[in-house]
Amino acid sequence: MLLEIAVVIATSVAGLPATEVPSAPSAIHAAVASDAPPALIDPIAELGSGIFGGAGTGGTSIQTASLGAKTLSSLASIPAGDIAQYFAARPAAVEELLAQQPPAQQVALWWGDLDAGRQTALQVASPRLLGNLEGVPYTIRDTSNRTMLNQTISELTAVVNSDAGRAVQQNARLQLKMLSAISAALLDGGTEPDRTLVTLDVAGQGRAAIVLGDLNDADYVSFLVPGMFFTIENQMSYWVDAASELNVQQQLWLDHFEAKSPFIRNESVATVAWIGYDTPNLTNVGAIDNADQGRDSLAVAILGLQALRADDQPYVSIVAHSYGSTAALMALSEYDFEIDALALVGSPGSPAKSVADLNVRGGNVFVGEAAWDPIPNSSYFGPDPGSASFGAKSLGVSGGFDIIMKQPLTGSVGHNEYFTPGSEAMRNFALLCIDRSDLVIAEGAPAVQRAVAPIGSRER
Repeated sequence: MLLEIAVVIATSVAGLPATEVPSAPSAIHAAVASDAPPALIDPIAELGSGIFGGAGTGGTSIQTASLGAKTLSSLASIPAGDIAQYFAARPAAVEELLAQQPPAQQVALWWGDLDAGRQTALQVASPRLLGNLEGVPYTIRDTSNRTMLNQTISELTAVVNSDAGRAVQQNARLQLKMLSAISAALLDGGTEPDRTLVTLDVAGQGRAAIVLGDLNDADYVSFLVPGMFFTIENQMSYWVDAASELNVQQQLWLDHFEAKSPFIRNESVATVAWIGYDTPNLTNVGAIDNADQGRDSLAVAILGLQALRADDQPYVSIVAHSYGSTAALMALSEYDFEIDALALVGSPGSPAKSVADLNVRGGNVFVGEAAWDPIPNSSYFGPDPGSASFGAKSLGVSGGFDIIMKQPLTGSVGHNEYFTPGSEAMRNFALLCIDRSDLVIAEGAPAVQRAVAPIGSRER
């Protein structure tokens, strides 16, 4: 059933013109594989889960995390001038370490203890490692990932302009198109919060996470998790635009509340356009494997944020769509960390049976289901989070009127309109993500109640 529905949805992903939905091209990685960083440690028989590693259960294993920690310890003892040689002598290095990341707290301590010379040497020798290692400061990750992005674009451009075989050149062109989409999405025109690239995988389908705002000190952090058919090449700019719109809406609401209250001052937000896993296509949308990968990668990213923020924790929310909601539900039920709010739209379900199974403080879980969206109620991957037995709260998406801002709110129809600017869904996402769930309008509320509900007092 899900596959038949997916065929229809694939023609209008995220409201964009229909595009061919490619599977990850296996030969593309060959264009850059010759410069792949070497192994930091001896080959190990079984890798744990990690940002770019295979799926695990409940996180990186103790054994592999320990091996990663030993590797970082070794790097801390090598003279800065020998770090590049150390990497060059060990061919599968960074991939293994990223697949078996030590806890972010350990990485943060390791990085803080390195002298400036070793830090610089590591940035030069392996921007891929530092760009994706949770616990490394986000400013370093941004610089490292941009370096990796630009270097790879230059290498692929050289392949395209060389006398390499036709297949190699075509693969390079495809990969260039994907990386160019990331470059374009990083441009902000100087009118928005700074954009940082905190995750980057240049191989295959590609993965990236672009942040609008400052993860180092934002009071509210929201992760947008996409579902099926989202690719870097075709939807990165759209997803960053959605994160930008959410960022703007959150800040407008915060400014409104600040003007009304002497107790609210200069609160800030950061929104993460997160495409940190291989979203499924028509060939694998009915399988759970990609959700396993999304579960692990999302959990690692949030644990990394919480480790870096230490005693200054932000209010963390997830807004997850479609297949991405399955990954998010799995992360929140199978990993030992908590977030503050969760919004699910167009969800095909997950193994989690109820809100009580989720690590969301106060059961602050909302579910939205648009008219003519065929995915909700399918329960394809487990219980329907929109059912009464699941215990989530209703999130209105059908449109209405915002009596506070005095503006109409458009409705969402079908599977791909939840993130439309000016929609009731986006209004409710914004309020939920800044700890104002008391102002979220329920879908089933009568017209009069929907109009006056936002007048309610703040609940803490």
